[in-house]
Amino acid sequence: MLREFKEFVNQGNAMDLAVGVLIGAAFGKIVNSLVADIINPIIGLFLGGTDFKNLYIPLSGQPAGLALEEARKLPGAILAYGAFMNTVIEFFIVAFSIFLVVRQINKWRGPAPKKV
Repeated sequence: MLREFKEFVNQGNAMDLAVGVLIGAAFGKIVNSLVADIINPIIGLFLGGTDFKNLYIPLSGQPAGLALEEARKLPGAILAYGAFMNTVIEFFIVAFSIFLVVRQINKWRGPAPKKV
């Protein structure tokens, strides 16, 4: 069984998957920083200097105008649409980046061989 496991791990697919997971984790940090440190401040500028990640709607009578972390500590529900929009922006950046990488790899591979 140990020999079979070594063969499995040494196969290209398992190693490619491991490398992909590690690169994906590092890429996720880059995308998080891009959204939080570059895109959100630009969007916040157009929203009148609002910190985009702190946008929320209190649903249970909490006072408005608190930072999101402070509002989450209070009892009651809040609708944190700014945090949700951050996640959506991050998703689209990751999805578009993966699309570009896969598209380039497909160009390098060339056309698929024709089946006879």
